[in-house]
Amino acid sequence: MWPAADSLFNQLTLHAERIALREGERQLSYRQLLDEVSRRSACLTQLGAQRIGLALDNGIDWLLWDLAALQSGLVCVPLPGFFSADQQRHVLDSAGVDCLLGRDSLAYRELGFVEIAAGLLLRPLPQVSQLPAGTCKITYTSGTTGQPKGVCLDAHTQLQVARSLVKASASCRVERHLCVLPLATLLENIAGVYAPLLTGACVELLPMAEVGLLGASQFDLPRFLGALNRVQPNSLILLPQLLLALVSAAERGLPLPDSLRFIAVGGGRVAPQLLERADALGLPVFEGYGLSECASVVCLNTPEQRRIGSVGKPLEHLEIRLGPDQEVLVKGPRLLGYLGEPATQGEWLGTGDLGHFEEGFLVLHGRKKHQFITAFGRNVNPEWVEAELVQQLPIAQAWLHGEALPENVAVLVPRFPNTSDEQLDAAVEQVNRQLPDYARVHHWLRAEQPFSASNELATSNGRLRRAALYRHYQRAIAQLMADQSCYGDAS
Repeated sequence: MWPAADSLFNQLTLHAERIALREGERQLSYRQLLDEVSRRSACLTQLGAQRIGLALDNGIDWLLWDLAALQSGLVCVPLPGFFSADQQRHVLDSAGVDCLLGRDSLAYRELGFVEIAAGLLLRPLPQVSQLPAGTCKITYTSGTTGQPKGVCLDAHTQLQVARSLVKASASCRVERHLCVLPLATLLENIAGVYAPLLTGACVELLPMAEVGLLGASQFDLPRFLGALNRVQPNSLILLPQLLLALVSAAERGLPLPDSLRFIAVGGGRVAPQLLERADALGLPVFEGYGLSECASVVCLNTPEQRRIGSVGKPLEHLEIRLGPDQEVLVKGPRLLGYLGEPATQGEWLGTGDLGHFEEGFLVLHGRKKHQFITAFGRNVNPEWVEAELVQQLPIAQAWLHGEALPENVAVLVPRFPNTSDEQLDAAVEQVNRQLPDYARVHHWLRAEQPFSASNELATSNGRLRRAALYRHYQRAIAQLMADQSCYGDAS
């Protein structure tokens, strides 16, 4: 067993006959969970497996194998279903996965895997990459360019985050958590599973399609609302786009469960306007912030300490300060290193995010590398403006560009096929009224197609690929600026 993991399993024994996991009609008590984990742990040990890949849909089995790897002292490598086939191959080979839990497929067989039992595949690996000592989980960040990068974490860091989250949300008395995000994402794995299990709560697990998440970017709102009303959870973890859908549904009068006590939102910038709309509906929404390198969450708003527009205060197990350029720096438990790279040096970890503090609450500005400088020397964080744009009903996605330009240009993806240019223009004007001149959308283009992983204009989890967007729309932007005579008009 990995060091620090025994404290988790000892805690689980205290909950005995309480229901730990539920997936539809199937459920396990804490005692049954521990028995099943021990059985699977023995199976992995007998097979001689070293690095376990999880290519399963959300469900009880995903979690049991994850905990079995933790108990066995093996390395667990979650395989996100939203990764492309090429990215999945990269994960399996770079991490040296020799045991795979998932459906047999031609792609896996081409990598040397052989199914020895239903959903259990093995392959011989004469040589594997070295890992930092103590690595028990390798989580892959989708990134914005190139192949995903492996982040090596130990058990201590993951459980420190889980324990801090338990304390931060204690007043909400969460007894039932519904996993909405893929378990392969560290946020749901730690905040949505480990933290509730430490308190003796019931973790509700459903296949992704049953909670409305289909593929990399499709979302079925009726299925999502149906799952919420069936399960009646106390807590959820949502991405900003899912929160927008939930708030919009409530504003239209669609029924929501009155059981909700804690809705955490993270993974991207959340417009204060959206949080205010949630407040007006009485939805208990709390924005947070984290990164894979720190085992997910580092800051969180709570019922006792909350400020709209911020990502909350640092969790108790770490410290945060700002660098000379306002970069957010974190000190505390963190990654052991990136797979295949030298160990990170120094006690303060640079996040690449810019921000400032307001009475102890961290307010983020955007990514350091995404900031652009206009022709008039003004710094603009495009994520701020983009988050405001997608609050408008006609706009589904937005990308803002203004590097070295006298005026900013946005490329907009309409939310509905029949959205008119007049509706888009009115939505842009509504946003511009709230922005300083240098950050406004002075001109806009209608996108040729949505930004997605399939056309390589967004990552598999929805983050914009800014360099690819610029290459794709560079000529159209240049033509627009020439037609508008922006360069000649600037003064």
